[in-house]
Amino acid sequence: MHPSNSKPAPNSFAYTPSLPQRALIQAYKSVNKLVPWHKLPTIIGVLNLSAFRYELRQKNLHDVYPSPDYQGVSGCPQMVDEEFLHTRHSDGLFNDLGAPKMGCAGMRFGRNVPREFTTRPSNEELMSPNPRQISEELLKRNVFKPATTLNLLAAAWIQFQVHDWFQHTNSTTEKHSVPLPAGDTWPSPDATMSVEQTVSDEALSETDKKTPGYKNENTHWWDGSQIYGSSEARTAELRGATKNGKLSVDDQGYATFLPRDADGVPQTGFSTNWWLGLELLHTVFVLEHNAICGALSAAYPKWSSDKLFDTARLVNCALMAKIHTVEWTPAILAHPALKISMNANWWGILGERLYKLIGRVSSSEAISGIPGSTVEHHAAPYSLTEEFVSVYRMHSLIPDTIAFFESESGAHKTTYAIQDTAFGHARDPLEIKKGGLSFEDALYSFGINYPGAITINNMPSFLRDLHTPDGRHLDLGTLDILRDRERGVPRYNTFRRLFHMPAQPSFIALTGGDADLASKLSKLYNDDIETVDLLVGCLCEPLPKGFGFSDTAFRVFILMASRRLKSDRFIAGNWDEKTYSKVGMEWVQNNGMKDVLGRHFPGLKGVLGDSQNPFAPWTKLAASNDYEGVETNA
Repeated sequence: MHPSNSKPAPNSFAYTPSLPQRALIQAYKSVNKLVPWHKLPTIIGVLNLSAFRYELRQKNLHDVYPSPDYQGVSGCPQMVDEEFLHTRHSDGLFNDLGAPKMGCAGMRFGRNVPREFTTRPSNEELMSPNPRQISEELLKRNVFKPATTLNLLAAAWIQFQVHDWFQHTNSTTEKHSVPLPAGDTWPSPDATMSVEQTVSDEALSETDKKTPGYKNENTHWWDGSQIYGSSEARTAELRGATKNGKLSVDDQGYATFLPRDADGVPQTGFSTNWWLGLELLHTVFVLEHNAICGALSAAYPKWSSDKLFDTARLVNCALMAKIHTVEWTPAILAHPALKISMNANWWGILGERLYKLIGRVSSSEAISGIPGSTVEHHAAPYSLTEEFVSVYRMHSLIPDTIAFFESESGAHKTTYAIQDTAFGHARDPLEIKKGGLSFEDALYSFGINYPGAITINNMPSFLRDLHTPDGRHLDLGTLDILRDRERGVPRYNTFRRLFHMPAQPSFIALTGGDADLASKLSKLYNDDIETVDLLVGCLCEPLPKGFGFSDTAFRVFILMASRRLKSDRFIAGNWDEKTYSKVGMEWVQNNGMKDVLGRHFPGLKGVLGDSQNPFAPWTKLAASNDYEGVETNA
């Protein structure tokens, strides 16, 4: 039962670039010794990015299981009928029909670097330099630094997507004790900060004892699990007793919300670290799912509720992947070569207009895009990776306050501290019966507020002094440093070498000539540039023009952004009307983020129509220009 365009997993994984691809790799290695990719003419830069991807697919995908058999080639639940042949399984099973467990919930994170470079650190290595001191001296926000090419919706979006992709399991008994630097005011009876260890998987080989594997609680696939859940049981709960394939919602008359349980927790696929930004986007895409169900039901009135749900989920997931690929990414990486490359990932190098006119003209992903190009896993079974998790540490995006405006007049209405929009307070600003904001007001405000820049000394105090509903007290700055070290993520210079980039020879080179910052780093890292943490190095290095994060972190992105599409049977494989339906395919290909927002909140259509990328600062209504807050695009 293998569709012709979805190959079973072989007994081993290997990938060798073709002769022309190898020639391209070698040519650009010479070019990049003189000129970095982002300073080349645009089309030449696009080819340079392709060369990077060919090499990364060959050298930077590493399995963390003793053999491919662990992907479910044997000893795995088998598909007993065709139920999941044309629909996603909430646990992630059966995406690859020859390896049914690949990418499912509970499977390990893979690696982008050889495992010999990811060994478990000693306690001395884990604590050196002190993670809390790095948080205090290098991550702590001293003044808000805005990312003026983005809006706050872009910050909410990436957390919304991350919650689909990965979640490690923390121990309830085993903890790290981080010594507090002299004079630290963190409350502690023994001058240490206690941080739960990440739970490692059972050792399946001698290698696992030196470099453990870690399981993902979520599915690895781009399957909307933050909305639908990562198990069939959870999906059934979220559907409840609804009809026509829809998800449960709470219609309050003045607004439609996500349902809450008795403790006020939103009922959705993943609700950890909840705040207003997630409240907005989860609600929007639950409404989008239900709208898709409505369109499908009208077109196919004989379909069962399950058939409507399954198809709507496929459509909604693909639409989110498309939005991330062709809208969010070109917003945060606003470089001409990236805009062309990301559009080519979806439509092919011939472009959207020609694709819509004549369809695919080639099976090549380069010519006609990844969707429908055939599934390939390249050098390892598909999974997300620990290095992928590391480069998405973007807590600096969160501002200290959010200024809210009326979406009709543009007038400033109120300002909230970020902590007053988090956890149990996430819905408070939207309680219109209590004088709160409409969804249109909140979304317009997110569209004109700046997030923080992903740079040094820009993590908000709220996240460095975080009190969670379950009683935990965390410094996410300390946690970010500790997690990378604990999980064996290579430090900055080693990481660059393993991703085929030159190591930085000095602190002054790393910081692009910033002598004060170089001196600060040198002192903290004992004048040893080889010990600089990956996150710190990425935050300190100068950015390519238009980039919202570092070129070093971007190397993981070059590989994994396309891999999430290329490995997925429901994107690269069964990209057809038999799986999605004619109405479903048209919904994905003819809609974007502006359409989604305007469909559910028509009061935004005017300002959205006047704006460019929906994740870049929106065009402001006239009255909003009277507000002098520094965190909007005034």
